[in-house]
Amino acid sequence: MTTETAVPVAATPPRRRIRLSGIDLARGLAVFGMIAVHSLNDYDEEGRATLSYTVSAGHASAMFALLAGVAIAFLSGRRRLPRGRQSLGTAASLAARALMLAVIGLSLGYTEIDYGVVILPYYAVMFLLAVPLVYLGTRTLAVLALVFAVLTPVLSQLVRPHLPSPFTRQVSWETVLVEPLQSLANLCFTGEFPAFVWMTYVVVGMVVGRLDLSSIRVTAWLVGVGALLVSLSATVSWMFLHPFEGLSRIEAVSDPDTIEEILTFGSDGTVPTDTWWWLAVNGPHTGTPLDLANTVGSSLLVLGLCLMLFQITWPAVARTVRVVTAPLVAVGTMSLTVYVGHIMFINSDFDLYGPTEGYLRQALVICTLALAWRATAGRGPLEGLVTSVTSRVRRVVESRVARTRRA
Repeated sequence: MTTETAVPVAATPPRRRIRLSGIDLARGLAVFGMIAVHSLNDYDEEGRATLSYTVSAGHASAMFALLAGVAIAFLSGRRRLPRGRQSLGTAASLAARALMLAVIGLSLGYTEIDYGVVILPYYAVMFLLAVPLVYLGTRTLAVLALVFAVLTPVLSQLVRPHLPSPFTRQVSWETVLVEPLQSLANLCFTGEFPAFVWMTYVVVGMVVGRLDLSSIRVTAWLVGVGALLVSLSATVSWMFLHPFEGLSRIEAVSDPDTIEEILTFGSDGTVPTDTWWWLAVNGPHTGTPLDLANTVGSSLLVLGLCLMLFQITWPAVARTVRVVTAPLVAVGTMSLTVYVGHIMFINSDFDLYGPTEGYLRQALVICTLALAWRATAGRGPLEGLVTSVTSRVRRVVESRVARTRRA
């Protein structure tokens, strides 16, 4: 969840600056979407899903994962890496980034899972799984994204009955050391953000990251494809559940309360395995093909619109956009730091506020600090730590490869 800016903003070419600002804006929106899911009410007095939950649940975290793929594409030069020793430094830096995310995420294992599942350990697994994918061509990645979207939910349905139940606590240093196999199963298949299924977002993001995101034609395609996927997934889900009587098949084998809960609020990363008809659901965090299509679509739609905002050429409007979006863009440049701070805050004695008041206070503090930090220090503190370590790993590996060649 970091922004991969290789040079100071002042020296960044305009097209690259436009691309990065749009991505940072999308990432900032995703940050506040996840904070909304953790902080605001899920349902109203009548038991219906709130607007904030409907807009953010599943969509914000999917955006994070998709933008992780975009970041991986940037880190690998926005191209297919050549096989051989010359690319080992890049591969090693990606693996080191995965390790750093795992260290940070597992260190948050003390937090209460009821306040929000920490995504970072799952995120680390996704980064690690993506390392061999940087050697694939863009078209191959596009096909692989479709394969992941269709087949990984099926694979999950097949293997989960044979795996341990998901944790009712955070994945932590303790669970990894004491229950390593269950922790691995939780991270890959049974948890809130099952890495094998969620690799769909990462692979789509890698494809997107290799496109010319400063092109208005490309961003228009992102918006159009995103809107199509959102509407198509909802339509296909309705058809399977109603005209094709999928809902009746589900009702024949599943508990009514479970059905109502999943159809209204979604699930916790997976759906029950008592019938294959569950794969026709497109609710948040259900991990079905239609859920993946829906959230990939919403992510592409939002990202495309964010990029479009910074492609406006009218000077007065462009300046207004920069000013209005500056707080969210600043948050996007240090989203890892903000996310960790948010998780620590909602698990601390300082969180004494109601849902709306707490959310607004967090938003005000986060935006103020992000603007001040970006204006003075640039990269966020955790972003700086991760970049420092991964850059060091890359240099060490590349220097060793160079010495081996000379020998």
